[in-house]
Amino acid sequence: MRLDLKFKICNLKLIFMSCVFCKIVSKELPSEIIYEDGKIMAFLDISPVNPGHTLVVTKEHYENSLVTPEEILKELIVVIKKVALAVKEATRADGINLGVNNGKAAGQIIFHAHWHVIPRFLNDGYKMWGSKEYASKKEQAEIAKKIRQQL
Repeated sequence: MRLDLKFKICNLKLIFMSCVFCKIVSKELPSEIIYEDGKIMAFLDISPVNPGHTLVVTKEHYENSLVTPEEILKELIVVIKKVALAVKEATRADGINLGVNNGKAAGQIIFHAHWHVIPRFLNDGYKMWGSKEYASKKEQAEIAKKIRQQL
């Protein structure tokens, strides 16, 4: 066996052994599964913002959504919408937050691609992040230009 292939297989085994979402997907750990197909699973978050807070995950391990293949992301967003509508109806929520944290600085805790479907209620006390203003229109234009150049 090629050394690089052997390394990748060993690395995948280590990820699987340590990733809590991989353990839930394999049903090694219990969860309240809401939805499951061949590539995607949704289950209740054990530390919900509100009851019904659901996590939608890829069954295959990817570190975050930014490295998940586009063909899986396309399927994922369809499932996220389906789950969000079901959560909203089941919880009688006033709204839904769809959230994804990519990387430690963004608040990602479990390094396995996943999206949060969070039922929201008027006066539930949950606050979203604050906002800042650009220092100038020039700064705003410069950032926009840099982003467009990366597309």
